[in-house]
Amino acid sequence: MKRILQGVNQILLITILFLITSVVSCAKTPPMRTPQGIASLEAVTLGGVKQWILIRGQDRSNPVLLFLHGGPGSPEMPLEHHFGPPLEEHFVVVHWDQRGAGKSWHPGLPKDSMTIEQFISDTHELVELLRKRFGQEKIYLMGHSWGSLLGVRVVQKYPDLFYAYIGIGQCVDLKRNEEISYQFVLEEAEKRGNQKALRQLKKIGPPPYDNLRELGTQRKWLTRFGGGITREGKFSPLIKIAIKAPEYTPADFVKYLYGNYYGSKHLEDEVMTINFLEQAPRLEAPVYFFEGRHDYNTPWELVQEYYEKLDAPSGKHLVWFENSAHSPNLEEPGKFVDELIKALEDTYPKD
Repeated sequence: MKRILQGVNQILLITILFLITSVVSCAKTPPMRTPQGIASLEAVTLGGVKQWILIRGQDRSNPVLLFLHGGPGSPEMPLEHHFGPPLEEHFVVVHWDQRGAGKSWHPGLPKDSMTIEQFISDTHELVELLRKRFGQEKIYLMGHSWGSLLGVRVVQKYPDLFYAYIGIGQCVDLKRNEEISYQFVLEEAEKRGNQKALRQLKKIGPPPYDNLRELGTQRKWLTRFGGGITREGKFSPLIKIAIKAPEYTPADFVKYLYGNYYGSKHLEDEVMTINFLEQAPRLEAPVYFFEGRHDYNTPWELVQEYYEKLDAPSGKHLVWFENSAHSPNLEEPGKFVDELIKALEDTYPKD
């Protein structure tokens, strides 16, 4: 009976999605009012699947910056209109809703295509498309959380395509990641005397978890205690920004919710096999880790350990954001832009 109800709920969700799609206006991105500017919201085909990208920049001759969102299945395209403009002065910024995520979610997406290797292939295909389109020998690659897992794997495989790699909330060793994260939340609950949190956390116990619901319980308290998406532990400011995004329709937000679950469900087991301390001990491109001092979503201790052990012959940099948790790009946007410009000045070829 439970499976039947789940199936009914999925069918209902898909039905509502397409009913909404039929009545809402099309999404669009505001024009870029500079002579050489670019502002484009468009679909591309990657790995045989239609996927959406947003391209914005004040000068199309500037270096290209491809942003790999987190999740799996948590696009940051809806936040671009608020946080992106300062970056658009220096880069052609590309946001991509990856397969099965946000605007790119579709009920007909093959489940067996949801593998890390397929995402690497999609990323490489998009990188080549962008290099050709903008006449760039190399581009910049930035990954946030799950996007940093994907980013390391892509840079490891295709180092010559990138001026630099920037990891935000860098994934390192996913098994230890969850163990450290759970221990942090448990200690915080004890320190704060939060009996409700203690009961729920002791009920699910330490990882690994049997289902996404148990992981959701841990992440709920991680967020409340300031070690998750933001140090403040609040989603509401980001939600208010996102719902104003001109690039997203109400139907796209329904897709976002469904895709967030879809991506986690189908990639979770494979993601938990990642340990870059062993699997990616050397990266040939210049490496930058932008890490929040309070991050326990991807614990800062592991990022520091990876940085210290990483063999990076083209240079490596660990930049701390003292007032951030997992999202310094959203929590300290001014410093984030400043540090990214420094990386640009250090790595982009001089004329």
